[in-house]
Amino acid sequence: MAGTSMRRRLLLAAALAAPFPLRAAGSLNAVLDEAGGLDHLETVLVAIDGEVVAERGYRGHSPDRATNIKSASKLVISALTGIAIDKGALRGVSQPMATILADSLPRSSDPRMQQITIGNLLSMQAGLRSTSGRHYGAWVGSPNWVRAALAQPFEAEPGGPMVYSTGSTHLLSAILTRRTGRSSLQLTRDWLGDLPGFAVASWMRDPQGIYVGGNEMAMTPRSLLAFGELYRRGGVTPSGQRLISERWIAESWQQRTNSRYTGDGYGYGWFLRRVAGEDVFYGWGFGGQMLYLVPSRRMSVAMTSDDGASAARNGHRDALHALLGRILEAA
Repeated sequence: MAGTSMRRRLLLAAALAAPFPLRAAGSLNAVLDEAGGLDHLETVLVAIDGEVVAERGYRGHSPDRATNIKSASKLVISALTGIAIDKGALRGVSQPMATILADSLPRSSDPRMQQITIGNLLSMQAGLRSTSGRHYGAWVGSPNWVRAALAQPFEAEPGGPMVYSTGSTHLLSAILTRRTGRSSLQLTRDWLGDLPGFAVASWMRDPQGIYVGGNEMAMTPRSLLAFGELYRRGGVTPSGQRLISERWIAESWQQRTNSRYTGDGYGYGWFLRRVAGEDVFYGWGFGGQMLYLVPSRRMSVAMTSDDGASAARNGHRDALHALLGRILEAA
């Protein structure tokens, strides 16, 4: 049965990646109907100019039910960091991390620790060994996640190659908490709470009570889409209230490094790639929690999936990229 299921997924992924249309007069609804054959896919929402033009919930899942968006929540941490800079709580992306987290640094720490900046944490260029992947379990099993992230050995120079690590964005959550005196959840509600349709349903904390920077955050797919629309509109709500500066969005979408695994560019929490001839900015969470923005097409797309298996290893992530391409062709 497992082999049959895998063959089915591979065949469907190939079909989704094929030149559009596979069906003679394929519409956006037809594409989403066909996407239901992706075993791990749970919801899809497509918005153009802020209006949801198509949506699906598969196998009993609903766009109105909260789900763990995993590392797609790194986008929220990036937004909070940018707002904190604009409000003066942080000096900027060049501000050294060590001056804020001095009491959590290891004794006799590597001098390069002083070189790590806020921007390095955002772009995954801190140089510290990753706390994600095979190291994640040991990290979250430690008694102090901030200290454990800072205790990782250097495997690259600060500002060098991308080393994807949730520990880096968790350090940002700790920094935001220390510099503002409010938790990251409070900041999310205070600074993004006026965004219609957006709310965090639940969020895990570390042993010291710091909300996990860049993982274990739950919200509805509609909330995820609303957050994406805020960025697509340049940081303003539908009523015109500015929540995020256009400058910060531009900086977040500027490529600063690239993934060693996919080659995709990476900015401040956002991945960058070309899909169906269009520039796409996206957030990606384990299992296939995706937020895609296609500014040239005024489009935002949210997809959520079963978070029980790696979307990179089973081909589901590539199938979702292909699905976005089909959506772009059909819309």
